Amino acid sequence: MNFRPYRAQHSIDHQRGAALVVALLVFALCTALIVAMKGEFDRFYQRAANMMQAEQAYAYLRGAEDLATMALLIDYDTDKDSEQPRDDLGEIWAQPTTPYALDEGGWLVGSLEDLQGRFNLNSLVARLPQGQDKLRFTAAQAQFIRLLQALGEPAVSEQEAILITESIGDWLDQDTTPTANGAEDDFYFSRVPAYRTANRPMASVSELRAVAYVTPEIYQAVQSWVAVWPQSSALLNIHTAPAMVLRSINTDQDLSPLSEADGDSLVDYRENSGFTDVDDFLGNAVFGDKAEQMAGIKALLGQSSSYFLLQAEVEVADRNMRLYSVLERRKRRIIAVARASGSL
Repeated sequence: MNFRPYRAQHSIDHQRGAALVVALLVFALCTALIVAMKGEFDRFYQRAANMMQAEQAYAYLRGAEDLATMALLIDYDTDKDSEQPRDDLGEIWAQPTTPYALDEGGWLVGSLEDLQGRFNLNSLVARLPQGQDKLRFTAAQAQFIRLLQALGEPAVSEQEAILITESIGDWLDQDTTPTANGAEDDFYFSRVPAYRTANRPMASVSELRAVAYVTPEIYQAVQSWVAVWPQSSALLNIHTAPAMVLRSINTDQDLSPLSEADGDSLVDYRENSGFTDVDDFLGNAVFGDKAEQMAGIKALLGQSSSYFLLQAEVEVADRNMRLYSVLERRKRRIIAVARASGSL
């Protein structure tokens, strides 16, 4: 008997089965490669789309900065023709805004705030000049001590306010010798992790969190009322300062803040009648006949502003992004001193 045909047929079937397995393996490999490539392409496409949307959103936010610049320049030109130039909350830059609809969907909104309506932390670096030994604190230090006590929650005592105020002064000055109630490098070396004082003006309000005796609760309560514009040549604007900041104004040797009712009274009077100038402000009934005792604080008060905070927000493709810009107005020139942006 001859079995060769059977063995040949079996060999052919075996080869066909092997070829089928190889083909299936190749098909599976190709499928896996295609799926992987598609996944990578989708991720690449999504990254590119996200980058494009982020760039588009940032372009809109920079457009809001340009609009803010325009408003500040219009205000400057208007004030230039005024007999008594001033910046107040009735001007074009201070008006409330509504969201602006974008052509491709989404919206853009922005607002300007006068940073000179806030207390300047960098002014706390100053020390008492010679010949004023009767005073314990500078006018700026006394004002900040009052501001801290006016917060309400958390409650800050006069002594705690003094500790924080002098510690900020030590953080800002260029030496390493602590004041009577302040803190220098020796204090911060005991922290974990250890660090040094800055020994320079603050660049951001957030630096306050690193200063001795400033708790997270105190920082949260005070951050909306303070700023870090340059330490000289910029005054607190009596026409834009909120009630909380106005409560920090009192006679030079009185470390107590005005009452909440007095702060509201000053704001109400400003809205209804307005203050002619700084002397008119200090002559308000809230201060009684104390104007002669307020020479120090009077030197810190003004009627015009150079530093403004732009807060802009945009929504593009259901994504939100914000821009914070500190704008300085130098006559007819607007400079972005600092910018910070991020997604929500």
